[in-house]
Amino acid sequence: MKPGIILILSLAAALLAGCHKSGPETGRRDALPGVTVSTLAVAEKKYLATEEVTGTVRSKTRASIEAKVSGRIEQMLVVAGQKVKAGDLLARLDAREIQARLDQAKAVLEQTREDRKRFEKLLRQTSVTQQEYDAVLARDRVAEASVREAETLLGYTVIAAPFSGVITRKLAEIGDLATPGKALLELEDPEALRLESDFPESLITRIHPGDALEIRLANVTNGLSGTVGEIAPAADPYSRTFGVKMDLPPGEGIRLGQFGRAAVPLGELATLRVPAGALVVRGQMEMVFVVANGKARMRLVKTGKRFGPEIEILAGLRVGDAVVIAGAATLLDGQPVEVK
Repeated sequence: MKPGIILILSLAAALLAGCHKSGPETGRRDALPGVTVSTLAVAEKKYLATEEVTGTVRSKTRASIEAKVSGRIEQMLVVAGQKVKAGDLLARLDAREIQARLDQAKAVLEQTREDRKRFEKLLRQTSVTQQEYDAVLARDRVAEASVREAETLLGYTVIAAPFSGVITRKLAEIGDLATPGKALLELEDPEALRLESDFPESLITRIHPGDALEIRLANVTNGLSGTVGEIAPAADPYSRTFGVKMDLPPGEGIRLGQFGRAAVPLGELATLRVPAGALVVRGQMEMVFVVANGKARMRLVKTGKRFGPEIEILAGLRVGDAVVIAGAATLLDGQPVEVK
């Protein structure tokens, strides 16, 4: 017998064998035991659709501490994370050069004061003219102003906290040269915090000052509500976003620099939902069982967001379907069921 004929006969025998097996398989499926289940009719539920915008927790009151005069840092009295009060000494600069200027200005002032007294006496004796006395008087005033200027500069060598807060960054050490415009420390008040975000153009028209937005932070389980405090009037020309600052309520667990999300309401939408217990996951497939004509019928579904104990169903179900809400994981497609 030719090999081709043998192959054809073999395939035919396999098909016949399959046909003989279909009967018992069908019989076993029809013989599945009936079970009692609970069902729930699928219904549309409305919810407030939102879009999340990310942001960073920052202090409403923060400052970059800089020196007003140049000088070597002689003392650095704080570290990052340290709490300070308004007026506390933070750093001190080498003041020898400014002290020398002050001493010189005081010496000149002392001399001009003596000249002023002497010329006042001479003026009363008409030994000098009024013009000569006025010139001495002017030199005295210049010397007095020089002393005040040197005293002010000397005060700038002592750097104090402008308000109470926490040192968040330390940018200089003892021996570094401090110059105007170069930050030495960063100070923030942790008592008044806000979430700062960049909103895209599509969302900026949906918020207004005073609006309350839901805020989510990683380690804060309780719901937070932030109040929109500031909205930038113009967009950033590079990112095309608007800066928005939302005031946060005082609460434990909120820390400076945290990553957060603000939920911007988009409007009310309707969606289908089922209890989380009705969803069965097998591998990569998500499914539910619907009762129809006394049998459990498997439906592949596509899920969406989670709303507490319920899951949004985007596809696979219709309004009114009787979904099995308990024991669905043990059901088989076509299994007889009785609804209690």
